[in-house]
Amino acid sequence: MASPPVLKPRRPPLPWYLVVPAVMCGLGVAGPMAYLVVRALSIESDELRRILLDPRNLALLGNTLLLCLGVLVVTLILALPAAWLTARTDLPMRRVFALGMVLPLAVPGYLMAFSLLSLGGYVGAVAKVTGLVMDEPIRIAPIRGFWGALIALSLYNFPYMLLNLRAAFLSLDPTLEEVGRSLGRTPARVFVSLVLPQLRPALVAGGLLVGLHVVADFGVVHLMGYHTFSFALYERYSAVDVPGMAWFGLMMIALAGAMIALELWLLRGLRLHRVGSGVARGRAVSRLGWWKAPAVLFLLSILCAGVVMPTATTVFWLFEPTFASAGQLRDKLTDAVGDSVTAAALASTVAVLLALPVALLASRYPSKRALSLERLAYMGYATPALAFALGLLVVSISVDRLLVRSGETWFYQSLAVLVYGYALHFMAEAVGPIRAALFHATPRLEEASRALGHGFVRTSWSVTLPLLRPGLLVSLALVFLSVMKELPLTMLLRPTGFTNLAYELWDRTNERLYADAAPFALGILVVSFVFVGALLVGESALERKKQ
Repeated sequence: MASPPVLKPRRPPLPWYLVVPAVMCGLGVAGPMAYLVVRALSIESDELRRILLDPRNLALLGNTLLLCLGVLVVTLILALPAAWLTARTDLPMRRVFALGMVLPLAVPGYLMAFSLLSLGGYVGAVAKVTGLVMDEPIRIAPIRGFWGALIALSLYNFPYMLLNLRAAFLSLDPTLEEVGRSLGRTPARVFVSLVLPQLRPALVAGGLLVGLHVVADFGVVHLMGYHTFSFALYERYSAVDVPGMAWFGLMMIALAGAMIALELWLLRGLRLHRVGSGVARGRAVSRLGWWKAPAVLFLLSILCAGVVMPTATTVFWLFEPTFASAGQLRDKLTDAVGDSVTAAALASTVAVLLALPVALLASRYPSKRALSLERLAYMGYATPALAFALGLLVVSISVDRLLVRSGETWFYQSLAVLVYGYALHFMAEAVGPIRAALFHATPRLEEASRALGHGFVRTSWSVTLPLLRPGLLVSLALVFLSVMKELPLTMLLRPTGFTNLAYELWDRTNERLYADAAPFALGILVVSFVFVGALLVGESALERKKQ
């Protein structure tokens, strides 16, 4: 007798009031990229050959890949021992060092470049300081080019690698290491053969974040004079070479897409979970012994290079004579702070509003369609900011040509387009914390509210949003901090008369006006340290609440 067919449970339909805004977000992300493709393919064949067969392209690709590889190696050298020391050892003040290792995120790469550039040369900080106490001041060569970009980007990006590796170390089951040592293997061999393979997902995830940041970076490579794809794209923008802009933007997107594809290939078929019964044991703590002092010095050196050095350099230049008057700098600083805070507050609010339906779909209605909409939202973050801004720029120009007949511009170089670009690009940073909060918020309360006859709006306002308050605050803080530090989007999309701290710092550092740039650097440092500190305090409070 044939067995009755097994009926699969029917998935609930995706609610239109979540699908529509999520689809609009996806179109907002994909639209500028699609326009770049259309604009790039609309040029003549001779022009296309000139752009694609330019021998400089190969050199730009080599420079970009070399910088990515160099930053990946340096970040791994810094992050792997730091993650192990703060997660698996009896390091003194381990919790303090674990929090301190995140602080370099508050120092943007272009601010790090400002610090490195202002140290060397005949009028650099080192020469000025040593000239006060020595007859012959010490003059060091300015750190520029590849090595300057490598140092600045490595110090800024290594926390991304460290956070992934530290989380992996904290979740490792120590049973594997004990089995390896019981078989007579040395600690080094146990680490290479047993621990390192377990870290592969964290290494790949951290490497992808670092690689995407390096490909997208513009401020550091421009200040250091190191030519990459982003440098060449800005040159095409300055020369109003629209076909060249479109193709270089697509090249940057293709390189970022190749990195994402490489991540999927490296993690294909990977299974690291336990297959036996029982639960994993708590992590073991390694005794450092006489290695404690070198370990503390190693971590202190990272903090000095990534936090103390740029902060001290900024403070030093604050007391140097400036080319502009104090009143001019004060007025410009006030305008920059006001514009930065206004744009960041608007963009973070819009980003959270856009991220809410995407996160609700992914967590409450899991399906392939919901996952596709979520992944599409992440494409705005994975796309290099300069290429994304370029696509949004040409779209805003086209919209003005279609809708405005008087020759005026409503969308091009408007605050609305700038805020919209910020929100779409950083929306992925808002989705993560909201989705994590949804996983911890039971849907039973929402179901009970709907059973009582309450609609979606009332249920969301009285039940869902209070449960998501911690995730919403973290999302707002993350996007606000990212917008305050963002440079490429600001440069291409900012309205006439709009300024912000990042642009003013980059502009003055590019002219080697280090003393004039110092107040804006200090403004970025103060805001960044405040928000990073608030995020760390919030994380610690949540951990204590769970315990």
